[in-house]
Amino acid sequence: MRSISARRSLGALVVAAGALLASAVPAFAHVTVQPGSVQQGGYSAVAFRVPNESDTASTVKVEVNLPLDHPMASVRTQPVPGWTAVLEKSKLDKPLDSHGQQITEAVSKITWTANDGTKIGPGQYQDFSVSLGALPTDTDTLTFKALQTYDNGDVVRWIEEAKDGQPEPSKPAPTLKLAKAAAAGATAAADHHSADSSGTEQAAASGTKGSDSTARTLGVVGIVVGVVGAALGVAGLRRRSAQS
Repeated sequence: MRSISARRSLGALVVAAGALLASAVPAFAHVTVQPGSVQQGGYSAVAFRVPNESDTASTVKVEVNLPLDHPMASVRTQPVPGWTAVLEKSKLDKPLDSHGQQITEAVSKITWTANDGTKIGPGQYQDFSVSLGALPTDTDTLTFKALQTYDNGDVVRWIEEAKDGQPEPSKPAPTLKLAKAAAAGATAAADHHSADSSGTEQAAASGTKGSDSTARTLGVVGIVVGVVGAALGVAGLRRRSAQS
């Protein structure tokens, strides 16, 4: 009986350890905006990063909807080899003042369609770069609802908005955070100082984030291994006691 109980306890520990490890590894398959934060009121180049989630199908079309409650007068796409970009405009309920001119319509949707022989295959991703501006100053977040179409006809709708105090939705819409000019300036100054100290700002930042993530993951793996090892030791001692 003790041996059976020990095996059951060991099984429960293994299941719990597996769940802990799974929760510690973040999901990277979402469609996102890179970088995740830019300055309010300015012009910035961002990239919509589209990973292919399917193991059997390829992405052949990407649609990104721009928020018309915070329209931008200037929206330009960077050419992506093998893809055709189409910009759609919509009438604005309230004209937008841009450099003394009244803008009555703005880009509301960008569609990238793969040309023949082009696709985002399994295990791959593609960045679609866009220049946006002037970015609004009356909000700290812009949400871009996106649709991802596969060559087998499947369409993934990245349109769910995160809400405070609730878990992240399964298909979150790409979100761009807007920092106030003072905060953005302070961040830039800190980054510049860091770059002077290290010599390579981007590599240092990337390396630090990668090291932190790796350390956290390895730490969780170590805990899991320790728990399983301890459980195996206890089970072995109980078996010896039962046999004697």
